[in-house]
Amino acid sequence: MPNPLPERAQRWIVIGLIVALAGFGIYFSLGGFGGEDQEASELPRETAPSVEEGDAPGTPGGLATVPPSPIPTTDVDDQDVLGWFPFTEAEFQAAGATATAFTEAYGTIDYSGSPETYYASMEALATDEYAEVLSDANRVGAFWEEMSEAEAVAQGRAEVESVRTFGADSLTFVVTAQSITETGDAGFDEDLGEFAVTVLKDGGSWAVFDFQPADAGQFGEE
Repeated sequence: MPNPLPERAQRWIVIGLIVALAGFGIYFSLGGFGGEDQEASELPRETAPSVEEGDAPGTPGGLATVPPSPIPTTDVDDQDVLGWFPFTEAEFQAAGATATAFTEAYGTIDYSGSPETYYASMEALATDEYAEVLSDANRVGAFWEEMSEAEAVAQGRAEVESVRTFGADSLTFVVTAQSITETGDAGFDEDLGEFAVTVLKDGGSWAVFDFQPADAGQFGEE
C-alpha cells in the first residue's frame, strides 16, 4: 500500500506529537485544570468565634459563668400576709379606729345642741380639706337636718367590716353604722347602712378624707 505522506512529513508530525504530550505533562504537574480549586482549598478557613468569659448568658454562644441564685420561698402556712401591705398591723388598727370614731360621731346627735357642736366632733377627726365641707347639705349636714327635725337624741355605733382599697398613705374601710335613737317615749334602733370611709396617714396619725354611702363607689384618694 503506497504511503500518502512523504517520510520527512511523517517525521515532523511525530516530533509535534511528542512536544504536545510533553507540554500537557508539564501543565498537569503544575496543577492545571484544578489549580483554582486547589488554591481555594489551601486558603485558611474561617473559624467560629470563641466564647469569651464576659459573654452574657442568653446571647448567641453565651454561657452562664456563675451558679444560679434562686430566691428564697416561703411555705403557704408560714407566709406573713401583713407584710404584703404598706402598713403594719398597728397602723391598720389606728386607721380603723379613726374611721370607726368618725362614723360613731356621725350617728351621735342631740337635737337640743347646736349643729356646730355636732360637726365639731367630726371635724376633729377629718383632714382640713374635708372639715371645711362636711357640713354641706349633700354631706353630713343632711343627716343633721333630718334628725333635728325629728327632735332625736341618738348615740352612734360603728363597726369596720372590710378594707375596700388602699394606697401608699390611704385606706378605705367599709363601715356599718347605727344610730340608737330616742324620740319622745319611743325608743328604736336605726340602721344607717354601710359607709365607705377613707382615711389618710399624716405623720403618725390618721384623718378622714371622705365619708359617703358604700354604694357610691368611693375608691381611696380618687
